[in-house]
Amino acid sequence: MDRTVIAYVIYLVVSIGLTVWVACTLSRNGRVFLADVLHGNEKLADAVNHLLVVGFYLVNLGFVALYLSGDDTIADTRGIFEALSTKLGVVLLVLGAMHLGNVYVLNKIRRRGLMEREQLPPVPPQGWVAPTAGA
Repeated sequence: MDRTVIAYVIYLVVSIGLTVWVACTLSRNGRVFLADVLHGNEKLADAVNHLLVVGFYLVNLGFVALYLSGDDTIADTRGIFEALSTKLGVVLLVLGAMHLGNVYVLNKIRRRGLMEREQLPPVPPQGWVAPTAGA
């Protein structure tokens, strides 16, 4: 078997495994934020969480597939490690950026929900007082 094909197989196995692991981690832990933002609506939180995970898979697996092809033919074992380190390093950086993006968006949504809850008065107003002429 050609060394380039071996590098491709290893790259795909590791990249897909990392993508699945990060998606499961984001799904499991992001659900808590979504449930808080959606005021305890568990069914809606699960639906939004599932949609976010599907989008995460599509973007990252699409990137992994696009980044698969290489320009050089790998001549020796050292070339396999060099090609894998470059490709996997870029995939890890993209996964990290996607993770930080998801955390940022979830935090923004959560903060907005907290701000909306704080804007409601703790008790309804009892009446209205007209301003005085001297004030």
